[in-house]
Amino acid sequence: MAPVSVLGVSLLENPSPFGHPLRFQVQFECGEALPQDLEWKIIYVGSAESEEYDQVLESVLVGPVPAGRHMFLFEEFIRIGYYVNNEYIDPELRENPPLNPDFSQLQRNILASNPRVTRFHINWDGPRDQMDNIENVDPEPDGFLSPSCAYIKGLAPSESPAR
Repeated sequence: MAPVSVLGVSLLENPSPFGHPLRFQVQFECGEALPQDLEWKIIYVGSAESEEYDQVLESVLVGPVPAGRHMFLFEEFIRIGYYVNNEYIDPELRENPPLNPDFSQLQRNILASNPRVTRFHINWDGPRDQMDNIENVDPEPDGFLSPSCAYIKGLAPSESPAR
């Protein structure tokens, strides 16, 4: 069983003005103590075709997560992506946008109801058979991720699944 389960990710203050900070509430459970902090990142994906345009908007270390004698090599284990639409509030500006964007007039709207979830297998506590990644899993209507997101070899159904 994986020691870290993401139970839910909620987007706060959406839609909001373009310049306002992105705010997420992340709920996770740690089934056992971890020897290292967990790193969480908010990444803006500039192009679905290439990671070259990805921008790390925020990175935070959370820990220590309650002490224990378990060891793992830090790797990305879950990615939650959202579709983002930036548009002018004023219909006139929408029809005839200025050559240089006027950020004070832009509004950001994130499709929070339809995140794209990809889970990556990592060996949390030693060698194991290669496990399949689960990609693009739809969330439950309340915004929480379905327990079925965790159904890959070696993960318990009580686990639920954020890039």
